[in-house]
Amino acid sequence: MDAYKAILELIDLRSFSNLWFWIMLAVIWSSVSHWILGVPYDLVLRARRKGGRHEIDFEDLVRINIGRMLFISRESGLVMMSFGCFVLSTLAVLGFYYRIEFAQAMFLIIFPLTIVGLLSLACARGIEADQAQGEDLYKRLARQRIYVQLIGLISIFVTSIWGMYQNFQISPLN
Repeated sequence: MDAYKAILELIDLRSFSNLWFWIMLAVIWSSVSHWILGVPYDLVLRARRKGGRHEIDFEDLVRINIGRMLFISRESGLVMMSFGCFVLSTLAVLGFYYRIEFAQAMFLIIFPLTIVGLLSLACARGIEADQAQGEDLYKRLARQRIYVQLIGLISIFVTSIWGMYQNFQISPLN
């Protein structure tokens, strides 16, 4: 019976009291702030410091990722935006009107990631329009990373406050 109880605790859908939710939240924001426009930030730093072949590889990778992002947004941007709004509004209604904790947790993860995605798309369009290279490209990616980290910081703070509020609420036992 103890093994059964342990397994149920591992897959518990009460997100805010589950350690796996907080580990996942930290991993998501760590990954998102490391991969800026699909480019690992250590590659940005290496290209800036060493130049030469590293800088050429970096600019090629940025060009490829920006081209890919903009192609996808131009071809199916309206459909993706419609589906994203549907998913976010469904999660918001299920989570905050019907008080389903799992939907609240998913909304608090996906909504800020959507903002990051839109900022990344705007950054990609700006880089393509200006044909940014060299120092200008480094500055744009560094600024984008700061924005992503700021959104992540605010997101983790709001999620933790909401999670504490949910965990401290007294709910009747069935």
